Amino acid sequence: MKILAIDSSAVSASAALAEDGKLLGEYFLNTGLTHSETLMPMIQSILRCAKVPPKDVGLFAVASGPGSFTGIRIGIASVKGLAMPFGTPCAGVSTLEAIAQNLAHLRAAVCAVMDARCGQVYNALFRAEAGALERLTPDRAVSIRDLAAECGTIAGPLYLAGDGAKLCARSQSFQKLDALLPPEPLLYQRAWGVVRAAERAAADGKTVSPAALMPLYLRPAQAERSLKKQQGGNGT
Repeated sequence: MKILAIDSSAVSASAALAEDGKLLGEYFLNTGLTHSETLMPMIQSILRCAKVPPKDVGLFAVASGPGSFTGIRIGIASVKGLAMPFGTPCAGVSTLEAIAQNLAHLRAAVCAVMDARCGQVYNALFRAEAGALERLTPDRAVSIRDLAAECGTIAGPLYLAGDGAKLCARSQSFQKLDALLPPEPLLYQRAWGVVRAAERAAADGKTVSPAALMPLYLRPAQAERSLKKQQGGNGT
């Protein structure tokens, strides 16, 4: 089965095409350009270069959260637009699981982490061994200090991955743990990780129709939080 996967959950953006576990092609950009500028051209180019029309894709996959609210919405909308004309199944996967898939070949604990602002990070912990991942925690929003305290109880090597990895590595709490950073190509969110997570979702029967594909947010958007705060301040 051919899988087209995308990740637009943070500053970087990527698209990958795979077939039966083989990576046919992948684009990755971390230039700061908006996803509305880069994502669809990457998708169109990878399909054109691989000579695979959208109708021949068996599964469309996307990192559906957590992450940038705008980025997640763009990714979801792109996949819906590609899949709906053909009724192709879709898989919305955890961005954090997709990050951890980059390091599934190791024998180590993987701390997938994204900068959530407001003094928090989005995080999930995994155990990687022989190409497989065991989830240790659900996706959650947590402070760096609390996360470091939890990671301190985990035996063996600890790797940080994701766009919040360097932020954590620089913190005093994590410096005490000797946490490791992977090489740059494995550090950030990549569509190949989305492919791997989508393969697992498909095997578990967790694909959905294009219409049912939805983002997964761990907390309200900043605009919603500001409105709620304003309403609370006005006594409403």
